[in-house]
Amino acid sequence: MGIVPLAKALELAQEYDLDLVEVAANARPPVCKLMDYGKFKYESAMKAREARKNQAHTVIKEMKLRPKIDPHDYDTKKGHVVRFLKQGDKVKITIMFRGREQSRPELGYRLLQRLAEDVQDLGFVESNPKQDGRNMIMVLGPHKKKTEAMAEARQAQEARKAEAKANPGKSQNAAETDHDDHDVDAEAPAEASADA
Repeated sequence: MGIVPLAKALELAQEYDLDLVEVAANARPPVCKLMDYGKFKYESAMKAREARKNQAHTVIKEMKLRPKIDPHDYDTKKGHVVRFLKQGDKVKITIMFRGREQSRPELGYRLLQRLAEDVQDLGFVESNPKQDGRNMIMVLGPHKKKTEAMAEARQAQEARKAEAKANPGKSQNAAETDHDDHDVDAEAPAEASADA
């Protein structure tokens, strides 16, 4: 509307049944808008809530290992570390030494290096291995940010929902089982005719 006197602006606000809200007080002349102030407050609160909802909280997960860990246990723990890194979380790996194991810190160092190499496509060594009393600690950081990981997880979930809507009444496992049954039935008559 351009520059108008305050009295005229208030008159316009009454005429349109709106509020006169000062948007930029430091500008010369001050900038004001005609708007429904209650609606404006509600919308700004909703935007703030949405921003908080999409905000990612950095979480540090911890995984504890022993220097003489069994290969199967190592694979299980490595699987957990991979899952945490895929979710965009940092992982603190702790090697716990007991008794005479404390005199062999190189065992823990080698184990941490091996784990870092095994997950290098998902994460990187944020904090190099260092001795802390009876423990040796290393921190792995994800290549993906938490927000990216959350967005990918959301997209995957939406894709699963869309697939479930496209094939109602049939789960994916049931569809695979039916598919396998048809393959077996198709092969059975061929074998019967070969025997005859």
